Amino acid sequence: MQQRHVVFGGSGFIGTHLIRHLAAAGDHVISVDKMPPRHVFDGVDYRLADVRDLSDLALEGPISRFYNLAAVHTTPGHPTHEYYDTNINGALQVTKLAERCRVDEIVFTSSISVYGPSEDIKTEDSIPAPVSAYGYSKLLAEHVHEDWLHRNEARKLTVVRPAVVFGPGEDGNFTRLAKLLRKGFFVYPGRKDTVKACIYVEDLLEAIAFAHQRPERYVLFNAAYPNRYTLEDIVGTLIRNYFPKTREFLLPGGVVTVVAAMLRPVSVANVGIHPDRVTKLVRSTNIYPKWLEGNSFNFPKSLDPVLARWEKETGGTFV
Repeated sequence: MQQRHVVFGGSGFIGTHLIRHLAAAGDHVISVDKMPPRHVFDGVDYRLADVRDLSDLALEGPISRFYNLAAVHTTPGHPTHEYYDTNINGALQVTKLAERCRVDEIVFTSSISVYGPSEDIKTEDSIPAPVSAYGYSKLLAEHVHEDWLHRNEARKLTVVRPAVVFGPGEDGNFTRLAKLLRKGFFVYPGRKDTVKACIYVEDLLEAIAFAHQRPERYVLFNAAYPNRYTLEDIVGTLIRNYFPKTREFLLPGGVVTVVAAMLRPVSVANVGIHPDRVTKLVRSTNIYPKWLEGNSFNFPKSLDPVLARWEKETGGTFV
């Protein structure tokens, strides 16, 4: 039987891939975003609306599930109030709309930023300790969705905390990394053993589908590969398979610290460079998907087949 879903944030990177999957499965999809879609898929109902105010959004007929992917997420990159304004107000608006439309299932994408920076391994049992406005706003948005869940025993909530998600159309850290390697060199900022929790976008969608098909009313899980790949693992795999002529260099950690300090006045001048971006390069995101592992989710065995999919789906461009 055909299901009807609403995807908030449908024009984003993950939203675009999710809509493609849902539409390909024969479901009816309504995409809600304040930005026009990156790709237009046949049969999808695209609506322009701001998640901060959904009072005028009319949804006709029964809806099976809401996917709340809408967020202000680039950090640093926005004034502090924008993270709270969009991420928390968006959660309130989506849950209120779910109540008005009698939608009993929501999938919400949170973030590993709720754990805060740490070299220690983090599982779903770890106590959240966010330090950024983004991390705080995402944790508060989780609570908004949980409050919605507890108001009716018929409801179901899936909360996913994704690590760095990469794949076609990402245009983020992994895409920038591939572009650097294509130029023939890569400089490790301070260390090579930085753990960079990550997951391919298709594997993220499989994990979300796996979680919301479970019988539990509430599932919260980390979306990352259990191998906890280091920056050297990721760079080395890309070089070995696709950029064999690329040379690697190591920039001492002290130099990275000095560069970050020097860039602070540049950041203040709003020319696009932020010292926090430099210091983040040497911090691990040591996230472990305890819930997925404990429930026998089928992860890829290594990075090789994952990066091979990325290369094939982008025609070798990694864009």
